[in-house]
Amino acid sequence: MDKEKKRTSEASLSGAVMKKAKIVALKFALPQKQWQTPKKNFSAAPSINPGDAGIWATCDMHREGLCTVELKDLFDQYAQLLYSGPGGAGNAAVTDVTLNDAADIEAEIQQEIQGMQNTTSKQQALFTPVKIEVQCVLFFKTRQPVEPVSLVHRICEDAFCDKSLKRTRFVKRLTPMTRMGKANERSLEEVSKLVLGPVFHDDGRVWKFAIRPTIRNHQAMKRDDIIKRVADLAGKPHTVDLTRYDRLILVDVYRTLNAIAQNILGMSVVSDDYEKFKRYNLAEIYEPTPPKSTAGVT
Repeated sequence: MDKEKKRTSEASLSGAVMKKAKIVALKFALPQKQWQTPKKNFSAAPSINPGDAGIWATCDMHREGLCTVELKDLFDQYAQLLYSGPGGAGNAAVTDVTLNDAADIEAEIQQEIQGMQNTTSKQQALFTPVKIEVQCVLFFKTRQPVEPVSLVHRICEDAFCDKSLKRTRFVKRLTPMTRMGKANERSLEEVSKLVLGPVFHDDGRVWKFAIRPTIRNHQAMKRDDIIKRVADLAGKPHTVDLTRYDRLILVDVYRTLNAIAQNILGMSVVSDDYEKFKRYNLAEIYEPTPPKSTAGVT
């Protein structure tokens, strides 16, 4: 009896093993699902687009990451100073809930938290760093109400007036860009009309001006061609004066090497204190390079 039960048990076990083996064999015989490496979503990364405004910055080699963090803190400080204040969005969420609604304490708390989150996200969105893969160069996109020219001017003016309040270690030159576009002749004309119009055609005053192009990693557009075309668009009765200008037109042309290589162009008009503020070079404002010694020169 015991032997019969043993044989039955062994047969059942053997049958179970065979069944499992068949399932495993069948599984490996079927087409297997292939593992796929997730594709990088480059479209989600910030990029520079026609119509954008922003600020170029330069730094020492291999200091791009530190400079980005430093600039983000600096810009946030000035955002609080220039674009926030009593009566802004930060206070609205608290005042929307009156004492008559005190019974709904949870709703009040949630509304206040939401208001704080909205205020923080709005402030952060004023400045967006864009990775451009150009050595020693950074770019921050800005949005309204930030005006890049006046912001950079204020930062440099404050540094110039009180060098003891040094806020940066790695940042060198800041270059505001009122309008960005593609680096080609058609876009140069479009950007020029938008940037130069309010200064040279709508203001009613006559200016002496100069043009200063900066070109990096780009060969399609030539410096002399840019100067000639921009000067024509500034037009008469304004005149060119390279040393005693009232307004300076900055034109920056870059080929960026981020996810998608881009040929981009930006333009702005700055005031006549550009040289006084060391061409907006914060490092030079804080610690000016000593003038070259003329001792022994006859």
